[in-house]
Amino acid sequence: MNDLLAFLFAAVALIGAVSTYFQRDRFNKLIAVGITFGGIVPFIVDRGYLDVAIITSLIIPITTIIILLICRREIHDA
Repeated sequence: MNDLLAFLFAAVALIGAVSTYFQRDRFNKLIAVGITFGGIVPFIVDRGYLDVAIITSLIIPITTIIILLICRREIHDA
C-alpha cells in the first residue's frame, strides 16, 4: 500500500476513534464508530483478508441499523 494512502486511512481511523471518545450522544457515537471502521477496512484488504473484509462490510451496517433502532426505543415502547 502506498505510504500516503496508509497515512490517510490511519488518520481516518484515528479521527473516528477520537470522535467516538468525545461524543456523548449514542447516535453520534455509532456514526463515529462507522468512520473508524471505514479507516480500518483498507488495512484488512491490504493484508489479503478479502473474505473478512466482505463479511465485516456486510455485518457492520446491518448491526448499526439494528442498534440505532434499539437506541431510539423509549422505555414505554417496550
